[in-house]
Amino acid sequence: MKLRWLLTIMCLAISLIPIAMISGLQGLQIAGMFLALILVTTLAVAFVISYFISIPLVKLTRNINEISKGNLDVELEKSEIYEINNLTDSLDRVMASLKLAIHKVGLKKEEIFEETVKAKKEAEENLDILLKKIDGWIWEIDEKGICTKCSSKVSGTLGYSPKQIIGKEIFGFLPPADANKLKDIIHVISQQKKDATNKLDLYWISQDNSHPVWVRSFCIPMFNHANNFQGIRCFSRDATEYLVAENKIEDLQIKLNEAYKQLHELLQHKPKEKSLLEPVLDTKVEQEFDYMILFDENAKIIDCTNDIEKKLGYRKDEMLSLTFADVVYLESHDDIRANLDEIRKQGSMHIKNIHKKKDGSSVFVSEHIRYMKERNMFICMVKQDAM
Repeated sequence: MKLRWLLTIMCLAISLIPIAMISGLQGLQIAGMFLALILVTTLAVAFVISYFISIPLVKLTRNINEISKGNLDVELEKSEIYEINNLTDSLDRVMASLKLAIHKVGLKKEEIFEETVKAKKEAEENLDILLKKIDGWIWEIDEKGICTKCSSKVSGTLGYSPKQIIGKEIFGFLPPADANKLKDIIHVISQQKKDATNKLDLYWISQDNSHPVWVRSFCIPMFNHANNFQGIRCFSRDATEYLVAENKIEDLQIKLNEAYKQLHELLQHKPKEKSLLEPVLDTKVEQEFDYMILFDENAKIIDCTNDIEKKLGYRKDEMLSLTFADVVYLESHDDIRANLDEIRKQGSMHIKNIHKKKDGSSVFVSEHIRYMKERNMFICMVKQDAM
């Protein structure tokens, strides 16, 4: 609310006091006769008071805007109001200190402000270019789940504009089950106090509500200087095709079991000087996968199929000098070690992941990782997802 309106309302409220007193002493009829006079007088007084208070503030705001543009020679006007004069004097001292600092550095103040504005403009342009090029959208929510930022590409997946999402609870754009799932995940993230990437797979409600959209998000928690949870920042993209890939993985389960048996028998009898993976599978089963990687409990790559160069660009001898963490995007060596511990307990695991090519680009894949207990090794059978 503007100061002028606030003062006017206060004066009108005060004017009710004499009206009430007259009404009590002389009756409502007499009070009604003075009502118009009192209101007109009050409005006039309110306008005069607000003018003398707000005009100096408007001038001071205008001067501060000039200073923010780099004009340190602006003349700050004095006011009849003591408190505003104190504020003006403080601002004068700040400008004097800034001028002295600039003089000691040996730069012109115009250069400092111009470079700052230029750098800010370039950063905004680069961010805008990035948001337009990436296949997905960026969004942020605060600790209460209120969306504070959202990029324009959300419309391509869900149909909403950023204005329709910003300022609202993100849970309202999810089915009830997935909304509760996200709430639970946010609670866990806020309690962990760890700045780690979290992968979220959730159904979202499209604007036309014609069908749910399965979205994969990579989220990073945000904390302030006191390590208090402030919300999460996420990158999301439509991952509906993953459902098709998962169904295909289920169809391949029987073939995978047979392939594992063949691999187990081969590793027991195959000479060490030959590849640990070739030939492992019959032609029909091998065609179901794009490549395979064999690595130990420390994620050190021990062997891989020869056709891996066609998919990732690495020669086989280059792969043998890497770890599995060098191939996987968004997961650290510690994250992979934790996954391997879980696979060791369960025996096998299906994972949706992103593999990194030699040229730095990425490819979405479906992994089927099995633990070979007899040799204390892991085999990862990989199929590229059609995204």
